[in-house]
Amino acid sequence: MATLMQVRDLLAIYGQADARLISQQLSAPEPLVQAMLEKLTAMGKVEKVDITVCLTGTSCRACPENQACNHNIYRLHQ
Repeated sequence: MATLMQVRDLLAIYGQADARLISQQLSAPEPLVQAMLEKLTAMGKVEKVDITVCLTGTSCRACPENQACNHNIYRLHQ
């Protein structure tokens, strides 16, 4: 089972990441990782990154996935 420290450590390694990437790296369910990220955010250890364009490099309006898009990127609080 993944721990809060493992999630934090992966964010330190990657700089910033989303729940899907962390979930894949830790072989943990994505909802569990999402809950851990929210807990770390509440503790002030992690912050959500405000992104105005998604990871594809296009605006959300032009993205074919805009209805299903829910990219929340996280990084360590600075």
